[in-house]
Amino acid sequence: MLRTSVNKLFTAGIRQFSRRQYAAAAAIPDPIIKPDIQYNQIFINNEFVDAVSGKRFATLNPSTEEVICDVAEADKADVDIAVKAAREAFRLGSPWRTMDASDRGLLMYRLADLIERDRALLASLETLDNGKPYNVAWHADLGLTIKCIRYFAGWTDKIEGKTIPIDGNFFCYTRHEPIGVCGQIIPWNFPLLMQAWKLGPSLATGNCMVMKLAEQTPLSALHIASLIKEAGFPPGVVNILPGYGPTAGMAIAEHPDVDKVAFTGSTEVGKLIQQAAGRTNLKNVTLELGGKSPHVILSDADIEDAVETSHTALFFNHGQCCTAGSRTFVEESIYDKFVEAATERAKKRTVGNPFDSSNEQGPQVDEEQFTKILGLIESGKKEGAKMNCGGGKAHDRGYFIQPTVFSDVQDNMRIAQEEIFGPVQQILKFKNLDEVIERGNNSMYGLAAGVMTQDIDKALYLAQGLRGGTVWVNTYDVFTAQAAFGGFKQSGIGRENGQYALNCYTEPKSVIVRIPQKNS
Repeated sequence: MLRTSVNKLFTAGIRQFSRRQYAAAAAIPDPIIKPDIQYNQIFINNEFVDAVSGKRFATLNPSTEEVICDVAEADKADVDIAVKAAREAFRLGSPWRTMDASDRGLLMYRLADLIERDRALLASLETLDNGKPYNVAWHADLGLTIKCIRYFAGWTDKIEGKTIPIDGNFFCYTRHEPIGVCGQIIPWNFPLLMQAWKLGPSLATGNCMVMKLAEQTPLSALHIASLIKEAGFPPGVVNILPGYGPTAGMAIAEHPDVDKVAFTGSTEVGKLIQQAAGRTNLKNVTLELGGKSPHVILSDADIEDAVETSHTALFFNHGQCCTAGSRTFVEESIYDKFVEAATERAKKRTVGNPFDSSNEQGPQVDEEQFTKILGLIESGKKEGAKMNCGGGKAHDRGYFIQPTVFSDVQDNMRIAQEEIFGPVQQILKFKNLDEVIERGNNSMYGLAAGVMTQDIDKALYLAQGLRGGTVWVNTYDVFTAQAAFGGFKQSGIGRENGQYALNCYTEPKSVIVRIPQKNS
């Protein structure tokens, strides 16, 4: 049975997609409330195996706090085996290294088709294991995942070098070669999409992978592993390991036979990853880290649109988004009116069972995040911010938190400095553009920023002045495979998506050939 959910998705505030896009994909299948868990082991050499240690860990349903299933727990011994498999797959003369680039693209297109075939199951696994609403998982996470894989599939036979006119009687050309074995560590907030952001450019450029999944959300990404095998990728090209950061993750970062590591997660852990790479084999590193993004609302903005956009900028994915517009700066002349409207919007936000399409917000991912968010809410109250709504648990069972809005927030408060990663909006007041640029940039982070205005000159001035890898104007959280994504300052190193991501997965090689001179 199919149901349409366009209007419900719009009231949910998922505004980064246009009405035309929703109309084109309005009918979605009902979720699979109790999906059959087929894959809960480690994936190495195209086979699912138990951990060498035999250890397993429980993955929980954050809506009920109940165990979904036990999952094999990878550690250093399993990483060693996976890296060895990847090195063999990357061996000069191997099936993967000798495959035509266009055929590599066909495998990726086939993978995208299989993901689309299993879209309802994957969205259901994401909702069960992560807690995000099924409609969001279907439209946003799966939709963007499929587009990402297809986008990079199109790049496989278009990665070109140059011919360079150097001094002397020489022919010089460049090759862009794969780096080798890439260790990839992905987070729990967008398990499928972050997996695609790593797989896409890495596969397109001919690398092999050892990927560690977040222990909170391994199920959907393990299903993707089965599709990688079904698509026909050679054994060892992609190896996927569920496990913990200090053991499996650090084993990847420190491994001498891993040529590159790509990590998405907290700045704190990103620093550890970079240190591990530096003290071992100085492997190539890309990091997509935390954020405390300013979202600037000017007095000439359409206030209804600004309230809704800023609401989505913060509350999308339950606030569990590194780009969240978590510092909402509002020009003083409209501040009171904006706070009142933003508070009313938050009060209307529905929180509950993520399989129920009437709910905009599900639970936080686990107890650790749940406790951290509630603690930061308490700090905001103690430091003098005004809590306009929310502030506590939303339900007796599960990690549900009430949508929370703070006003009268000052820059030095913890809630204005630390990445909350939860449904807590902080609204700050400003007087002029130069002030808000200075305050917006007064953070160790520089991942993203947003601007709401009808004045193009002000928009361009702010877009240039705010230090962030992405600046959205009159929209927020528009993610696309074609546009580079990454951060300034302590929000990261390197870029994901677009042509820029390919540069992070290739090594340029100059080849210089002496041209023989004709005998006189």
